[in-house]
Amino acid sequence: MGVPTLGCGCGVCTSTDPHDRRLRPSLLLRWNEGGRERIVVVDTGPDFREQALKNGLKRVDAVLYTHGHADHVLGMDDLRPLSFIIGREGGQIPLYASEGTAEVLERVYDYTLKPGATYINRARVRIAPLGERTQVHSVVFVRVPVLHGTMEIAGFRFGNTAYMTDVSSIPESSFALLGGLDCVILSALRHNPHPSHATLEQAVAWAQRIGARQTFFTHIAHDLGHAETNRSLPAGMALAHDGLSFPVTL
Repeated sequence: MGVPTLGCGCGVCTSTDPHDRRLRPSLLLRWNEGGRERIVVVDTGPDFREQALKNGLKRVDAVLYTHGHADHVLGMDDLRPLSFIIGREGGQIPLYASEGTAEVLERVYDYTLKPGATYINRARVRIAPLGERTQVHSVVFVRVPVLHGTMEIAGFRFGNTAYMTDVSSIPESSFALLGGLDCVILSALRHNPHPSHATLEQAVAWAQRIGARQTFFTHIAHDLGHAETNRSLPAGMALAHDGLSFPVTL
């Protein structure tokens, strides 16, 4: 729901620490290839426009979706001006999505994605199937299946970094995809159990098993204050925050 949460006056929602102001989670990967910047976004939530402005986005080469819930897809239409840039080059922005996520996108954005859509200012995007490995230019994104309650959703590994949000459990077969990581980003909602999200304690245990050099926790509810929670975490682990940026090895 984002922090501050509407209608809440708790200590985190009223905190003056800028790290306690949290937009909906998303990830942006930039790299240079052949003298040209490439950009991939994971999820376009309701805050995507504000996030794109803060990060100075001029183009997006592809979007990868973890799943079709509102806090991960409801900013897709804000790709429109960026897609016009790609459109002038004769292309469309590919939206890599599972079959279930594609169905959500097609239903919500039928005016853009249904066959024969005639809305003249529609986003220049196309849905592309999300496979086990998705290559965007020179970078390969390996799909890491995780569970969000009873629903299987997608995490991603790219180089020595992995991103998994909205996780309630990680199948054994997916742990095998997470060896040798420099950094892992895991969701950790709160301390109290939730049927479709990990607690901070569960996420810490997974992080210790994965053994990455650095772990960041994301998709954080207003139950967890930034500074207080970080003081309680093991070395090499921290809550993520809006604007967090770090180098990755691809």
